Amino acid sequence: MPNDPIILLSYVNTKLRDNYKSLEELCKSECVEINEITDKLSSVGFEYDRQMNKFI
Repeated sequence: MPNDPIILLSYVNTKLRDNYKSLEELCKSECVEINEITDKLSSVGFEYDRQMNKFI
């Protein structure tokens, strides 16, 4: 997973769009805790939208 929050945003949203139906599924597949992603992205103003399955 990218360390830079903006690159992480692009990486995660692309993965969610192309390969996964939920953030939980992505995290399980990538062996990463959900909080690692949500905390880093919320620190730069992005939150996960379950209905859209992306960070906005």
